Amino acid sequence: MSTTEIILLNIKEIRRRSIKIWEAIPQSKLNWKPDKEAMTCLEMIRHVLESEYYYYLAIKNKGSLKKFDSPFEKKPLISVRSELEFAETYHQQFLEMISTFSNADLTDIQIDRSDVGYVRSLGDMLMRIGYHESVHAGQLLQYLRTMEVDRPIVWD
Repeated sequence: MSTTEIILLNIKEIRRRSIKIWEAIPQSKLNWKPDKEAMTCLEMIRHVLESEYYYYLAIKNKGSLKKFDSPFEKKPLISVRSELEFAETYHQQFLEMISTFSNADLTDIQIDRSDVGYVRSLGDMLMRIGYHESVHAGQLLQYLRTMEVDRPIVWD
């Protein structure tokens, strides 16, 4: 496997496991949150999907965007399924973009996000995008535990 193929596998596996978690949240609990400052379950799912789209654009731009017009902003939060269906095209664009990168690209291309405190190689940035989603998957597993909802098995 090439490095790019390994990164793609990692991102696909993270998403597969995220979806297992997201689909385990009962519809009646989608607006639950552990405290008033936290995101609801559905807001966190939206955050993950919208962030991936932002990162896709930032990678294409080789840095932070001066203006981000999110296609997610005007869409009401309804259900996990509606969020996944809406984001699918963006997710596929992200995966297709990753598949075009060479090993040299992963090292040589720099993503300048100095406005938020960092400049990273493309490979580093792609791994951190997966990590971001994984962190939120862990948060939602804890939400499920706190709500006393059965948690899916993600270690298959």
